[in-house]
Amino acid sequence: MAWAILLISGVFEAVWAIALDASQGFKKLKPTIVFIIGSLLSIAGLAIAMRELPTGTSYAVWTATGATITVIYSMATGQEKATVVRLFLILGLVTCVVGLKAVS
Repeated sequence: MAWAILLISGVFEAVWAIALDASQGFKKLKPTIVFIIGSLLSIAGLAIAMRELPTGTSYAVWTATGATITVIYSMATGQEKATVVRLFLILGLVTCVVGLKAVS
């Protein structure tokens, strides 16, 4: 259950990162509210998962999950260029997360 909570909190990390960009420096209300809620859920999920999982592994999986989703979203929306190298590096992040799960 801790792993599921950790991955969900990683998704919320991506939510708050995307909302932070959309808030334009907290100038837009709706994305700012999404940012606040997303960041609270993300941190809360990380804290709950860390009750059962090691800190280093939890943090690495949490950040890698959020970063991966954020980059893929940015590529899908055209904010970032999708290249073979970037996709390969994202695959590397995902592989590392799976590896951390396998050895935990």
